[in-house]
Amino acid sequence: MVKGIDRYRISSIEPNLLSNEIIDFCLNESNHFVPHFHIPLQSGNNRLLKAMRRKYLRELYAERVSRIKTIRKDACIGVDVIVGFPGETDEEFMDSLNFLKDLPVSYFHVFTYSERANTTAVKLGDPVPMNLRKERSKMLHILSEKKKRAFYEENTGTIRTVLFENEEDTGMMYGFTENYVKVKFPFDEQKINTFQTVELTEIDRDGIMKCKLTSNQAITV
Repeated sequence: MVKGIDRYRISSIEPNLLSNEIIDFCLNESNHFVPHFHIPLQSGNNRLLKAMRRKYLRELYAERVSRIKTIRKDACIGVDVIVGFPGETDEEFMDSLNFLKDLPVSYFHVFTYSERANTTAVKLGDPVPMNLRKERSKMLHILSEKKKRAFYEENTGTIRTVLFENEEDTGMMYGFTENYVKVKFPFDEQKINTFQTVELTEIDRDGIMKCKLTSNQAITV
């Protein structure tokens, strides 16, 4: 651990490397790792995962998500997904979409496949038409927003710790809770780079959580 850093987030660790021991340590044993994981999936269809040369199948991914959520129901889980990989059929895309729909994850980072020279994927041939790639990307973005909204709704009314950032927009400041809910609060220069205990009250029209302070105590970081 680095002295002076109180929060660590697990970011972009593939499911085959995210062992049960790591999950248990982060959620049960450490006071510094927060309940937020970003775990690349890329596709929820096993044939495509094999074509992408991933070292896992979707069943392992589902196991990792289930273990995290069993230990911490309020944990935030982000997912990387690729759409339009060469040879991706309508049926395979829907298989992936439905797999993601059933997973208790919180948001997606959606990447539209683009050809790059001298890569194995280019040699696969059977490219997905660009209009289909865009359509599939849009569908995943819509699902991601629904997942994020549902996660925020689950957190409404809870008490969280927010680290406020040095950002001001129309009189508001922003920060993230330990489980990665984005929060807004009336700008107060004294609260920049401090942890504040807040109650999450409601989601605004931009999908950001409003909050109110529950304590005047602050820890400067």
